[in-house]
Amino acid sequence: QVQLVESGGGLVQAGNSLTLSCVDSKRTSSNNGMGWFRQAPGKEREFVAAISWNGGTTEYLDSVKGRFTISRDRIKNILYLQMNNLEPEDTAVYYCATSRLAAATRTMNTYRYWGQGTQVTVSS
Repeated sequence: QVQLVESGGGLVQAGNSLTLSCVDSKRTSSNNGMGWFRQAPGKEREFVAAISWNGGTTEYLDSVKGRFTISRDRIKNILYLQMNNLEPEDTAVYYCATSRLAAATRTMNTYRYWGQGTQVTVSS
């Protein structure tokens, strides 16, 4: 059974930073792209960032470009999301996911395994 476990969420003031982590405890994502998505209250889940299987390619939601950085450690099987200069609009539950593809992709239906999510709340 695949298990993705996110951590690192919390309550921060606008302008501050957080780093999210996602541990792939079953080591099933080494040859797959991975991504971060988020869902704010009353809104649909949306793409945030993605990374290819080897970390060579990344993609970002336009509103987080220059503020968020996705990275991965394939040896430790950990996915990261460094979030700087956080804004109240970034408040959401953040989910990590493993894609069926090796490439970085923002298409949600290409992702097959999902974590349970971690809450990020940014106060103004």
